[in-house]
Amino acid sequence: MLFKPIWNVKGEKHTGLLRLLSRHLSVSSRTVIDKAAKDGEVRVFIVSGEVSGDTIASRLMASLKKLSPLPIRFSGVGGSLMAKQGLTSLFPIEDISVMGIWELLPHINKIRAKLKATIEAALLFQPHVVVTVDNKGFSFRLLKKLRVRYNQLNLDGPVHFHYVAPSFWAWKGGEARLKGLTEFVDHVLCILPFEEGACRANGLGATFVGHPIVEDVMELNSERNSSPCKWKIEGKSEDFKEKNAIPSGATVVSLLPGSRLQEVTRMLTIFANTMDLLKESFPELVTVIHIAPNRHVESYIGGIVSKWPVPAILVPGGSPHLKYDALSASKVSLCTSGTVAVEMQLSQVPCVVAYRAHFLTEWFVRYKAKIRYASLPNILMDSAIIPEAFFHSCTHTKLATLLTELIHNDHLREEQIAAAEKVIRLLLPPERTINNLGQQDLMLSFPIQSPSMLAAFLILYHEKQ
Repeated sequence: MLFKPIWNVKGEKHTGLLRLLSRHLSVSSRTVIDKAAKDGEVRVFIVSGEVSGDTIASRLMASLKKLSPLPIRFSGVGGSLMAKQGLTSLFPIEDISVMGIWELLPHINKIRAKLKATIEAALLFQPHVVVTVDNKGFSFRLLKKLRVRYNQLNLDGPVHFHYVAPSFWAWKGGEARLKGLTEFVDHVLCILPFEEGACRANGLGATFVGHPIVEDVMELNSERNSSPCKWKIEGKSEDFKEKNAIPSGATVVSLLPGSRLQEVTRMLTIFANTMDLLKESFPELVTVIHIAPNRHVESYIGGIVSKWPVPAILVPGGSPHLKYDALSASKVSLCTSGTVAVEMQLSQVPCVVAYRAHFLTEWFVRYKAKIRYASLPNILMDSAIIPEAFFHSCTHTKLATLLTELIHNDHLREEQIAAAEKVIRLLLPPERTINNLGQQDLMLSFPIQSPSMLAAFLILYHEKQ
């Protein structure tokens, strides 16, 4: 276990910790935890609208419970992992999990209704802090309308945190739009090292807390007694192959088609055609399809796999152990663009990254984007380490060619593996931030090592201006 809980065997908080915290709280009477102390609990309204955000938010919730000297009560919107931390979601996160511009149009009325319901629920809950996680379209509308409502009521509203900065760095004029967020966002918890400085330069409070993906390494390596200094997740490849009766000479390819239904339906058809081409060159081809914990995605993949061109093994979402065991058994992987590109580097599985969208969305991206690469490792290294196939280039023929080359070319695979540790180290929680927190006694009791612990600390001890 990476962090020890702060509850004793009787379920009461240690009085020594309370005295320790009270000394810190006496320094400032404007922190979130100090304001919450008057009510005897910390009320956190937390919203995530997609699967990746559900993971981030659930870890944050667990860290808040560990660090807080007061009981924590949650309300908001989330998925199955957040439910395990005590959240009863107002509605399924799939109701607002829509990505794209024109893809949003068919769902806009439903999302407006969900937004209104979320605002009313937040006002009724009377939170001390509101935390939105990623999903900037829904999140920023929620925070903006909440701030307006509190101002109209002439009330001192809650502190607003947004976890995962919008990708302003990817768009022309994106950085200039950060100034507008200062009206309704008090602090941004950034997951990329170059985001904090840009936010602060535009008057927006921000802290780089590290990328949530590094918590996969911390948790799994801790459980498996692996070296904490080794930034690689060692999966049990032989166990996975044996349990799934994979022949010893088979070429195993992991497929990660995405977490939203709209992208999975688009990408999995392309992936199926790609595998159909690959089987000509690799007669013992086996695919491992990783399924995101999204009920609509699970149902769709379960239906389409019966027509799959090669033997397929389905790996359900929600189990990091199983995911990384499957990845360790794979020669290469084919991924829909997203955080999974970094997961491939954690497992040191060479990959190809692909993406298609609505043709109008693709046109908009080509017109507005200012970066050369789309996958995060390539952006961080400013080099095409990972082959990318996007938009009109994302065809089954192109993907089959890239995968074939990656399977046969040892140098290309080794290049990705060599870059992996450099990428992961750029995403670690910054030591300078941890050392500058000024809560040394508290950190000795609860080492602030992970992104979620650092994020939780910043939320609880944020001084309202």
